[in-house]
Amino acid sequence: MHVLMFGDQHAETLGGAQVSMRLQRRFLEKAGHTVTIVAPARHGRARSRGAAADPSYLDLPSIPITFDREYSMTWPGARTDRRVDAALRRLLEDTGRPLVDVVHVQADFWGAFIGHRFAKRHALPVVHTMHNRVDVGIEATAPFPGLVLRVLNAWQRRALGVFMEAKPVGRDGWAYLRRFAGRSDAVTAPSTHFARRLEAHGAVPQGRRGIPPHLDAPPTDPTVDVIWNGIDDDLLEAALLAAPAERAPGPPRFVWLGRMSPEKRLLPFLEALALSGVDAEVEIIGGGGQQRAAQRLVGRLRPRAAVTFAGRMPYADTLRRIAAADAVVQTSIGFETQGMTIFEAASLGTPAVVSDPDLAAELGSGYWPVGDGPGADPSIAALAEALRAAASDISAGSPRTPDPTVRERFRQSSRTAAMVDVYERVTA
Repeated sequence: MHVLMFGDQHAETLGGAQVSMRLQRRFLEKAGHTVTIVAPARHGRARSRGAAADPSYLDLPSIPITFDREYSMTWPGARTDRRVDAALRRLLEDTGRPLVDVVHVQADFWGAFIGHRFAKRHALPVVHTMHNRVDVGIEATAPFPGLVLRVLNAWQRRALGVFMEAKPVGRDGWAYLRRFAGRSDAVTAPSTHFARRLEAHGAVPQGRRGIPPHLDAPPTDPTVDVIWNGIDDDLLEAALLAAPAERAPGPPRFVWLGRMSPEKRLLPFLEALALSGVDAEVEIIGGGGQQRAAQRLVGRLRPRAAVTFAGRMPYADTLRRIAAADAVVQTSIGFETQGMTIFEAASLGTPAVVSDPDLAAELGSGYWPVGDGPGADPSIAALAEALRAAASDISAGSPRTPDPTVRERFRQSSRTAAMVDVYERVTA
């Protein structure tokens, strides 16, 4: 089967969706399938080199949209449609690849528009993986989020050719996802809690049950497939082999990792760390716009714990750091649709301090919750108390134990097999 994927960003750039696409491509190819990824071309020193370098990448003309030129965009429209069709035709002729069987959209913006337009032109089935809660993401990162969402919905209607709707779908983040879902033959989500939210808001595939995308009532049975983003089987095995057989002596070792932006709540974590008064070693892995603010905050608060900023590091090295840690700290609330770090940790036998109760429920066991009630507790005091509880249990030699089944369920080979089942269903 030939799977044509569409992304907002080139698969070789930074980001969870890009990591997932690279893994899916690798394991689909190992299973004997063909994968082509359509995305904006890269810029700067890492600029794209075309199909001659890697025929699995079909790179579109693009413009950089960030100062570091890491991310770029391709404007959707008739000109891009012609470019995609011509480039794919040349690619098939030059490489002997088979015709496309299914379109897999793994994008939220221009990549999604381009992918859905391609599928409609060529009458191909569409699987759309919803990676992000658009409403929460825009609210956390954009000024005037309501205006941004209205503009985004208008852009979507224009790009998809939706000039009239039998019933207004709306102009918020869920309306935006409903339009994509209603034009898909299958919708997948990387977690159960996000899948159920999509269903509750009517973001369900029309091709699956003939449900129009504007229904207000949730469906009576699940219609969004839950398929976790996985971990590379080989990297997992290597990290497990490199993990220490016994815990090294010393104070509790915590790892926080991710993008340093407001929705990830790094600064509240550092405040809670200082308030907790725990004697620990804390490693911060990653980078982003709040890195300098975080470093200044540590200098001002002077927590008892020793805090190290490790910066960005290769994925395999990050996994080894997680395996050697006593706990991973997860601090975002309501933003993550899966929360990869805590699943990576559980696969390696490392428990987590978890702020988001939805992610905790998905994980099942092996964590210290933040807050006492059923809902999320965003307070610094609650996070500080969870850090104290984790440090106390770790020092006493009785840490929480992750669910051992997560390791097998999180392997990319099993996730790819689940996705192939979806492909076969929509192409049958």
